[in-house]
Amino acid sequence: MVFHIQADRQTVTTVSKTLKIGMRQLLHIFISFNVRLSRVIDRWFPQFVEAKSYKDQLLHCAYNVINERGACSVLEVGGIDRPLLQRSETIRYDGLDIEYKPQCENIYDNFFVQSIEKPVKYKYDMVISMALLEHVRDNDASVTQMYEALKPSGYAIHYLPSKYHPYAIILRLVSPKWQVRLIKTLRPWAVETTGYPAFFDRSSPMEMRTLFNCKGFQSVETMSFFRANDYFRFFVPLYMGVSLWENICNKFKWEQLCSGFIIIAQK
Repeated sequence: MVFHIQADRQTVTTVSKTLKIGMRQLLHIFISFNVRLSRVIDRWFPQFVEAKSYKDQLLHCAYNVINERGACSVLEVGGIDRPLLQRSETIRYDGLDIEYKPQCENIYDNFFVQSIEKPVKYKYDMVISMALLEHVRDNDASVTQMYEALKPSGYAIHYLPSKYHPYAIILRLVSPKWQVRLIKTLRPWAVETTGYPAFFDRSSPMEMRTLFNCKGFQSVETMSFFRANDYFRFFVPLYMGVSLWENICNKFKWEQLCSGFIIIAQK
């Protein structure tokens, strides 16, 4: 009798595992099909689903400062082994992140393992980051430390997603643990570059401008972007719906509903 019960349990466990594997495979096929279809839509309707690159604009702003000042010092926050700039003889290029990888020593002149919420060792002409500040719990502290880390008339230049985009709203509704699970399931191709817990503290153009002004920055400006539909490629109807919403927000210049923004401020 005991033998039969154990055998039945083993059978149930085996069937359960088989069903789970089957469901994962079906989900993978479903997502792969939708991603491929979304790429086809990109080719057919580029003006509807594509927009200017916030990374290109961020780099343009950063190099304007570098070219204006000549020899200068730059601190990139959150770049780890994916730097925005390149080392050169004209700039001192330091990196700061809460993680460390051996190649960081070859990418930056100096690399610091810490949060930007903590005091920074040196002073810089510019502090930059891309898609970092939304992952910081306390941006009041981070902006304070960036201000302290800048030399007089130094610049802070950052890109971050906006908290009111559909993607950000979904992440804010779930726990950091589920954020990672959802990204692994729905966007497996982006696991290496995304998936860090996102808090979206002060992560809107208006809130960030107010925060930077309160900390003593001058000439605070923001540039809004209206394209983050890539997060919804796993289901084409959602991809198209979000693209339509982004186009409407862009048309009427609803900056608080943008997908992300660059903030530029001078000490």
